[in-house]
Amino acid sequence: MGQSFGTAPGTADFEILAHAAFRRIPAPFARHLEGIVVSIEEFPDEETVEAVGLDDPWQLTGLYHGRSLDEQSVWSAGELPPRITLYRQPLLAEWCETGVTLAELVTHVVVHEVGHHFGLSDAQMHALEARAG
Repeated sequence: MGQSFGTAPGTADFEILAHAAFRRIPAPFARHLEGIVVSIEEFPDEETVEAVGLDDPWQLTGLYHGRSLDEQSVWSAGELPPRITLYRQPLLAEWCETGVTLAELVTHVVVHEVGHHFGLSDAQMHALEARAG
């Protein structure tokens, strides 16, 4: 007899997890997160995958869209609000492959993308994670 795993978490579940991750970001940083929009998409499109230097949409679990805080000015008025997009299918695949909880995985991706909001590069974030771990 086959094993049933139930229904995969949907968009609403990912939104709940993302908002919970935002609530866990400490106060000195949290006050600078107001206005960031979170969206959930199934996969990144081909253009997005290429723009970030990847060739496989399964490798991209999240993306920050917008101007980082260190690049914002009064002249940036009228731009769309910053947005973090979580890609549901790649996140589900990583969740199954790694065995970490989905909440931990979504929190990791949200915190990583928030790092981009503060102007940190991927290399800087990896260095911080290495020192913290």
